[in-house]
Amino acid sequence: MLKLRHFENQDLELLVEYLNCDDVVKYLSTVIPQPYTDADAKWWICEGCKADFVRAIEVNGVLAGCIGARRKQAEFSKSAEVGYWLAKPFWGQGFATEALNLLAREVSETTDIVRLQAMVFEGNAASLAVLKKSGFTAEGYLQKAVYKNRRFYNAHLLGKVVS
Repeated sequence: MLKLRHFENQDLELLVEYLNCDDVVKYLSTVIPQPYTDADAKWWICEGCKADFVRAIEVNGVLAGCIGARRKQAEFSKSAEVGYWLAKPFWGQGFATEALNLLAREVSETTDIVRLQAMVFEGNAASLAVLKKSGFTAEGYLQKAVYKNRRFYNAHLLGKVVS
């Protein structure tokens, strides 16, 4: 039903559709251009998703979202920052939790990363629930940690040891 895979050229149209949905990008990084164009999706498929440990989330043969782990540097090189998003039609069905569990297992089995962590915007209750269901624990609360759209947000820091 759900699998993680590499992004493919046929994902372009859905990437553009999904990443132009305000509800999907509300808590995502401003690194993702808005509006999100065909050119942005082409770059992502050909180059952007090749960095770090990034996978497409596929549900029943359809692109449903994205998940990844970005390795930290220097003395933090055995840790990675986790990020993910799902298209709205896939919300509330357990797919993000399943994808995160698959990602954690794959990272643990194929890399020397031993710790995953995630920062979640205050107010993003769904993402907090996903992380907690996947065994992440609360490690901190960061005031004014995020500045997006001319506004500060507090953030929750969660972590999980995978190896």
